Amino acid sequence: MGRKPKTLTTEQMAQVEALAAYLSQDQIADYFGTTRTTFAAMIERDAEISVRYKRGKAKAIGTVAHGLLQKARNGDTTSAIFYLKTQAGWRETSNVDHKVDVQTGGGAAKLAAVIEAIAERSGTTGPDDA
Repeated sequence: MGRKPKTLTTEQMAQVEALAAYLSQDQIADYFGTTRTTFAAMIERDAEISVRYKRGKAKAIGTVAHGLLQKARNGDTTSAIFYLKTQAGWRETSNVDHKVDVQTGGGAAKLAAVIEAIAERSGTTGPDDA
């Protein structure tokens, strides 16, 4: 006969909600003197624990997001960029032009010089070294 599954009191569930704003599930498990696996099982068995944990996380994220958005609206460039990257799909890209203009003279020679420089850095001298 196995042990009775560990449960949380109503007061402890309220603590889960408060702690979720600051702590991971591992840390909350430590707080209650249990393992991460046991705490995960409690969340799985008891929907209220799950709801409280998610609500606590959501409240904290909402508070931080509100502060970030306020900073962005007030002209903080870093906050605005971060917000746009995470919420509006903005991203930084770099375009590298690998074209060599052989029409303007010296294009082939420039390309040969670049290939030679790469070969020297890598310790090879040409295709026969492969």
